[in-house]
Amino acid sequence: MKALVTGGGGFLGGAIVRQLRERGDEVRSFSRGEHPELAALGVRQFRGDLVRQQELFRAADGCDVIFHVAAKAGIWGAHEEFFRANVTGTENVLGVCRAHGIRRLVHTSSPSVVFPGGDLEGGDETLPYPARYEAHYPETKARAERMVLAANDPSLATVSLRPHLIWGPGDNHLVPRIVAKAREGKLRRIGDRPCLVDTVYVDNAARAHLLAADRLYPGSIVAGKCYFITNGEPIPLWEMVDRILAAAGLPPVNRRISPRTASVAGVLCELLWSIFRLPGEPPMTRFVARELSTAHWFDLAAARRDLAYQPTISLEEGLVRLREWFRGNGESGTG
Repeated sequence: MKALVTGGGGFLGGAIVRQLRERGDEVRSFSRGEHPELAALGVRQFRGDLVRQQELFRAADGCDVIFHVAAKAGIWGAHEEFFRANVTGTENVLGVCRAHGIRRLVHTSSPSVVFPGGDLEGGDETLPYPARYEAHYPETKARAERMVLAANDPSLATVSLRPHLIWGPGDNHLVPRIVAKAREGKLRRIGDRPCLVDTVYVDNAARAHLLAADRLYPGSIVAGKCYFITNGEPIPLWEMVDRILAAAGLPPVNRRISPRTASVAGVLCELLWSIFRLPGEPPMTRFVARELSTAHWFDLAAARRDLAYQPTISLEEGLVRLREWFRGNGESGTG
C-alpha cells in the first residue's frame, strides 16, 4: 500500500516507517525536518507543519492510508501549542483524508486520555474520558481522539491506538529523561506502593499500527474503535525505572518522597513557572506526581481479538537490546 506517516522522523513514527518498508510498502513521511535514515530507506520526505493543511495536502496525494503519529507531547507548555499540534493538526489530517478520498486513518493516541488521576488496574476500552485534565497533553489528545472516532463513516474508516510508555533503543523522550535526571541526582521514588505499570517496546507498538491498518476498512470490526497497546507485562513502576537505569549502567533510585509531598511540589512548581515564566519544564507537576504514584495497566483482550495483536519483543529482550544500544553508542552511565 501507499502510506503517509506523519511524524515519520520520530521514535514511533520511524519504527512504523521501517516496518512498512521491510514488507515492501511505499512510504512517505511528513515532518518538520529532513531525516537521512529515512532517505536511506527509500522514503519520500515532505517537510511541513500540520497546522498548514496545504503542505499536508501535497504529501497525502495518492496515498491509501495515513498513520497520524505526529503530536506535541510533554508535561508543560502553552495550551495553544498543544492545541495547534494535537487538535488543529488532527482536524487537518481528517480534512486531507476527505479531500483525497483516503479511506483509512490510523491515529496514535495515548492512555492518558482516560487517566482520572488515580489507579487504573486492568482498564479496558470502556473507560470514560474524565471530566477534567491536569495537563494540556492528555486534554488535547483526548479531543483529537474523539474527533477521529467520530469521523468514522462509510467513506473513511478510522481507528485510534493507545500505546503506553513507549521505550526502546533510540528513544528520544522517556528513556533519556529518566537517564538524565538520574545522572543529575534528581530522581526520587514517589511513595512506597508497588504500583504496577504497563509499558510497550517500540517495535511492538509499531507492529500494532500495521495490524490495525491491515484490518481497517469502512464497516470493519476495528473501524471507529480505540485500543490499548502494551507489552502485556505489568511491572512495578520503580522496578522498571531501575531496570532502564541498569541498562544505562546507572545505580537504582534510592531516595524517596511521599505522594503528598510530590503533589504539593507539583502545585508550587506550576505556580512558579506560570507566574515568572521560567524556561524549560518544571521538575514536578500535579500530573507527573499522580502518574508516578499510581497503577496504570490495561486489558489487551480487545487488541488481541480484533487486531490479532501479540507482543513479539518481551520486556526482557527489550531491555537486553536497550543495554546493547547504550554500549554501542557509548552512553552508559559507567562509560
